[in-house]
Amino acid sequence: MDKKYCAYLCSGCGIGDALDMEALAEVVTGEMSMECKTSEYLCGAEGRALIEKDIADNGVNTVVIGACSPRVMQNEFNFGEDKITVRANLREQVVWSEVKPAEGAEPHAEAAAFLMESAGDYMRMACTRAKKTALPEPFKLETMSKKILVMGGGIAGMTAAKEAAAAGYEVTLVEKEAALGGKAAEWRKSFPTRSPWTDLEDSPVAALAAAVQQDARITVKTGTEVARIAGAPGAFRVSMKATGTETEWDAPAKVTTEDADKISKGEMENPNKGLKNYMSVDEAAELHGAVVLATGWLPADVSEYAHLGYGAIKNVVTNVEFEKMAKDGKVPAKVAFIQSPGGKEHDQDFPYCNSVTSMVALKQAQYVCQDNEDGNAFILYQHMRTPGSQELYYKSAQQTDGIFMTKASVTKVEENGGKLRVIAEDTLLGDNLALDVDMVVLAAGMVPVTKEEYSINLAYRQGPAFSDLSLFDGYADSHFICFPYETRRTGVYTCGGVRKAETIEETIDDATGAALKAIQCLESTDRGVSVHPRSGDATYPEFFMQRCTQCKRCTEECPFGALDDDEKGTPLPNNTRCRRCGTCMGACPERIIGFKDYNIDLIGSMIKSVEVPEDDDDRLRILIFVCENDAYPALDMAGMRRNGINHMIRFIPVRCLGSMNMAWIRDALSAGMDGAMLLGCTYGDDYQCHFVKGSEIANKRMENIGDTLSTLGLESERCAAVQVAITDYDKIPQIVNDFVDEIVEMGPNPFKGF
Repeated sequence: MDKKYCAYLCSGCGIGDALDMEALAEVVTGEMSMECKTSEYLCGAEGRALIEKDIADNGVNTVVIGACSPRVMQNEFNFGEDKITVRANLREQVVWSEVKPAEGAEPHAEAAAFLMESAGDYMRMACTRAKKTALPEPFKLETMSKKILVMGGGIAGMTAAKEAAAAGYEVTLVEKEAALGGKAAEWRKSFPTRSPWTDLEDSPVAALAAAVQQDARITVKTGTEVARIAGAPGAFRVSMKATGTETEWDAPAKVTTEDADKISKGEMENPNKGLKNYMSVDEAAELHGAVVLATGWLPADVSEYAHLGYGAIKNVVTNVEFEKMAKDGKVPAKVAFIQSPGGKEHDQDFPYCNSVTSMVALKQAQYVCQDNEDGNAFILYQHMRTPGSQELYYKSAQQTDGIFMTKASVTKVEENGGKLRVIAEDTLLGDNLALDVDMVVLAAGMVPVTKEEYSINLAYRQGPAFSDLSLFDGYADSHFICFPYETRRTGVYTCGGVRKAETIEETIDDATGAALKAIQCLESTDRGVSVHPRSGDATYPEFFMQRCTQCKRCTEECPFGALDDDEKGTPLPNNTRCRRCGTCMGACPERIIGFKDYNIDLIGSMIKSVEVPEDDDDRLRILIFVCENDAYPALDMAGMRRNGINHMIRFIPVRCLGSMNMAWIRDALSAGMDGAMLLGCTYGDDYQCHFVKGSEIANKRMENIGDTLSTLGLESERCAAVQVAITDYDKIPQIVNDFVDEIVEMGPNPFKGF
């Protein structure tokens, strides 16, 4: 692409009142050798017409906008996929972030000069970025499948299949049991879904199963399991087997993930060829574009609570077992429903308990009263959760004759003359209880089916398991708040009990969302662009393999398993798996990985374009690398609130802190910058990183930066990493300003001028 540049400065929104626009334009034309024009409102009709005229008449194809944040007015400054647009944030992070003098104090004599220095640096960086950016070329598969694989034939799986088919997509629905329906097929009734929220309803399972089986776009495979999923979005190679039969993965001659890929490419002989039930990737794989994981849940094990008698005393059952009994026939007349283990953990619920298990107890208590004229149900709980309109259902149960509820700690369940006696203490009544009942029902929680023998067997370098983060107790390892349904395996989306404990109504909504996510993935892959969080990004990591040392840091640190190894141990990219976070780029010690619009040289050149004044304590320069997902928008919001940020700071947005290559910090400090900070997402127990591990990885890399600084004779305190959230817009100015004060106290970088 032969570039024709032009920069445009906007004087609206107070920018022209605070800055000398002519002087700023001279920075662009003089130092950056780029034509520059000014408009009162670039986002308005006249401003856009000015740019479009230059594109049409003068052949401008690389546009630099000095105006508002790149997070706003994105459509107004989109001039087509064949144009490059780079934006400098002069509004939120320069003019609106000006530090105002304290009440009654005189403004700093050089306040206007400080603003101009900031604006000049941001324009220098934007122009440098424009010069270093290349037009992306979308990555497209030679063979692309738009068929969706749905694993699990319960409410979630059937709904996902039905919704995807209704949108016009072919679906393969795989269920390991002999019939569709899942857990819900064994339920007598389901919770109310409409006003007055008091009456139990018939399960929708039968009608949904019939609709799925009659849909011409849905291929139903019952009695079938997924043996292996290889490949990537748009081209998943799925091997299936009859439930309970062997596959190559557990046959006498083991086949590794790498072997399976080689077999599929014809690069090696299949050692198990001809083995009964063997289904090799090249012989039996089906091609699918995306996967919806709806494998459901299993009841939690409650046998560890010996004082409750499960497994040792007859008629102590789980809620799942009781529901099946209720569907098959009449239930006993006196039943105690125990919602928490009591004993030493008297204030805790059973593992994986939640609002659903609370509502199940209410439902099953109703069965007792419906089936028996003198039925009595006793619900003993620590926490009773009935969200939303289900609170009306809870109140209805409270008013039902025969249902008794109290907060209580159960200390023992014992046999008593053919019946069971439940002993409880610490009740709401202030008295201990001894209840004689026919049956005891324990609230077994809902454990997601994602681990161990229920693994989805992914042929990824990182292994076949679904979840390898301990934070989620086996639930889908996505960014739960911002990106529901997503997992760390691009193109694999979750719904229903495998994602979180849900009612049927919630599961139907959840499955619809997962189906839409799978469709978005297919269409994005077909266009050659990425999925969330950088949805629509047409770039992808490019490797200069001639300098690769096979150190494997990129393959090990990639949060999404986008990189495998070839037979020589060289990174093998799967570009449709890639989320474009750049973690591989930050990991590479040889600096051989980059994107068309984001690479080591590009950011390094932006850093070098910042002016570093010499020997002036009022003009130190501190770089802050800012995560684009949380920290950058928080900074914008701080600017909108006119929260002042020190004029010595220059912000550089990065895709993720995981993409931070420590060479940027070393080079910046060697060039005379006075300090550097990373602002990224929270990790650990309160993990918030959109790219899962990027912030954590960057902090680990920063632990070693002190050794590097000491070799340069610099204080390690000149570098810092801070975790922030998007809601910290009122805290961030104080955080960065305090850091500046610490740098000022240390004094200027001794490398200035060298």
